[in-house]
Amino acid sequence: MKISGIASLDHAPQVVAEWLNELQEDLGWSDRARAYLLFRTTLQTVRDFLTVDEAADLAAQLPLLIRGIFFEGWVPSRTPVHPRSVDDFLERVTRHFPTEPLVEPDVAVAAVFDLLRRHVSMGEFQQVAWAMRRPLRDLWM
Repeated sequence: MKISGIASLDHAPQVVAEWLNELQEDLGWSDRARAYLLFRTTLQTVRDFLTVDEAADLAAQLPLLIRGIFFEGWVPSRTPVHPRSVDDFLERVTRHFPTEPLVEPDVAVAAVFDLLRRHVSMGEFQQVAWAMRRPLRDLWM
């Protein structure tokens, strides 16, 4: 459907829908809102665990609307956050699920990481991995 006549803008919602479909299929989830919440919080937590330069490099690989989700609410002067352990990462994601907690947060987060692996260049994916602390890198890879 042409709305603006600009392909990257008109196609942006479809790209998000495709990524969410993939994530839902990977996790076996039927709840799209829950999948979106997981995707958004994991993506923004990745952003907050990276340096400003590395976050910008990763964002450059993301489609337009997903890049907007990535940058939503970002305060560059507060990144990277500390501490940055796997537990800190998972806590930042799981606190967004207070009424229906994630049963296996590490599996859910790894599914988002896998989705990113399929959609960004391998070089950028590996760069992000090396920017993370070792235990988190193991979950990323």
